[in-house]
Amino acid sequence: MAQRSAHPAAPIALLLFGLVAILLLTIPTEDVQEPPGFMYGIVLDAGSSHTALYIYKWPADKQNGTGVVTQHSECHVKGGGISSYAGKQGAAGQSLETCLDQAVKDIPKERHQLTPVYLGATAGMRLLHISSPELAAQILQEVGHKIQSYPFSYQGAAILSGQEEGAYGWVTVNYLLENFIKYGFVGRWFSPGRPTVGALDLGGASTQITFATQEEVEDEHDMMKLHLYGQKYSLYTHSFLCYGQDQVLKRLLAHIVKSQGYSESVTHPCYPAGHNRTLKLNSIFNSPCTAEYKPSSYNSQASLTVQGSGHYEHCLSNVSEIFSFDSCPFSQCSFDKVFQPNVSGSFMAFSAFFYVHSFLQHTTGITVKTPSQLEEAAQTVCTMTFNQLLLLAPQQKSRLQDYCASSVFVKILMLRGYSFDETSFPRISFQKKAGDASVGWALGYMLSLSSLLPAETVGLRKALTPGAWGTLLFLFVLQLAAVLVFILLRACAGKKKKGGSESTI
Repeated sequence: MAQRSAHPAAPIALLLFGLVAILLLTIPTEDVQEPPGFMYGIVLDAGSSHTALYIYKWPADKQNGTGVVTQHSECHVKGGGISSYAGKQGAAGQSLETCLDQAVKDIPKERHQLTPVYLGATAGMRLLHISSPELAAQILQEVGHKIQSYPFSYQGAAILSGQEEGAYGWVTVNYLLENFIKYGFVGRWFSPGRPTVGALDLGGASTQITFATQEEVEDEHDMMKLHLYGQKYSLYTHSFLCYGQDQVLKRLLAHIVKSQGYSESVTHPCYPAGHNRTLKLNSIFNSPCTAEYKPSSYNSQASLTVQGSGHYEHCLSNVSEIFSFDSCPFSQCSFDKVFQPNVSGSFMAFSAFFYVHSFLQHTTGITVKTPSQLEEAAQTVCTMTFNQLLLLAPQQKSRLQDYCASSVFVKILMLRGYSFDETSFPRISFQKKAGDASVGWALGYMLSLSSLLPAETVGLRKALTPGAWGTLLFLFVLQLAAVLVFILLRACAGKKKKGGSESTI
C-alpha cells in the first residue's frame, strides 16, 4: 500500500503557525501585571482654599521622557488650605492624613519606597510668608514631618513662585494635549507640529496667564525660556497675587466697606437683592490683600451687616475699581502697570475659571462663547434673586451670593485686563480635565522635578527590549530553516519515489 504524501500546503501552514506564535509573544503583558509594570509619583497641591493630592503613573521600563504619564487617582483634603492652619500646632499636617492614607492603598506596596512625593504650596502660603514668614516655615515643616511618616520617598515641600505656578500649568496643559510630543503607531515619538496652547489659571488667592509668544517681552521678570523635547519655547507668564477668586471677593467687600464710610451696615451691589449676611470685620481685614482698605483702628470682632441690592452696573463699577488701568510704564499693559504682549493662539482656562463659566452656562442657558455672551450671562446672574439662584443651583447654596461678583470679575479680567476680544475669546476652552487628568500645575511640577520631561528629542523606541527582539528573530529564523529543511526532504523523498516507480516497469 502506497504511503500517503503530505498536503502541499503543510509547509505554508507550518510557517504561518510559527509567525502567529511569535506575534503572540510580542503582545505587551504590563497591563495584566499593573503593579510591577508602573512607577508612581505623588503631588500635593496645597492651594489657598484647599489641598488636593494627585497620584500619577508611568510605565516602569521607560527611559526619561518615553513613557506617557497619566493620572492614577486624586483625593481632596477636607477643610481649608494649609495656610488656614497658621498658629494651630500640628493641624496642617493632620489635615493631610486621610488623603495620604488613601495613597497608601492606591499605590502597590512594593512601589511605596520608590514613589516620590512633592508638596507645592501656592498663593495662600505666599501671602502667609509675606505676613508671617515664621508661621509659613512652621507649616511647611509640619506637613513635611507628616509626609515623612508615610512609606514614600519624600522630596520636599516648597512655596512655588507665581511664575513657576503659571509655567507648570502651561506645561500640564500642553503635555495632556500632546502638543510637545506624540507616540505614533510605528513605534516612534514625534513632534505633532501643533502650536502650543496658553494657560489661564484662577485660584483662590492668585491668577496666572501664560502663553508662548514671538513678541518681545519688555519686562524680563515675565519671560521664561523652556527647552523641551528638542524644542525651544519663549513664554510670557505673570501671576497676579491677590487676584484669586477668594481674595478678590474679600478685596471687593473691603473696598465697599471703605467707600461707605466703615459703617456697621453696607449695601453690596453684587449680592442678590434682599440677601443679607453678617460677618466679623476681622474676616475682611485679616489678609495682606486688603491692607490698603483697612481703617487705621477698628474692633476686629465688630460685626458688619451686608445687604445685597443686585445692581449690575454698580457691581461692575465697584469691581473695576479694584483693578488699576491708569498708567503703564511699558508700550502696553494688562493692568496694575504689568506688561503683557498681545494674546495669541488658543487657550485653556481652568480651576475657578471653569467653575464660574460652568455656573453661568447652567443658570442662564447662555453658551458663553463670545465677549457679548459673557457680559449677557453675567448681567443675567446679577439680576437674579437669591431664591431664583437657589432653584437653579441648590448644591451651590453656600456660594450663590458670590457668583455675580465672580462673573463680573472674570469679564473685566479677560476682556479689559487680558484684552481678549471677539476673535480671541472664542478660542478659550474652559475645562476641568483633559482626558482623565485634572488640569492644573501639579502634573507639570512632577514632570519637571522628576526628569520625566527631557530637553532633547526622544528618538526611535521599540516596544520590546533588544534582548526580546533578538530572541524573536532567532525563533523566526529557526522556524524558517525548519520549513526549508522540510521542503527539501519532501523533494528528495519525491525523487526517490519517482525513481523506484520507473525501475519496476
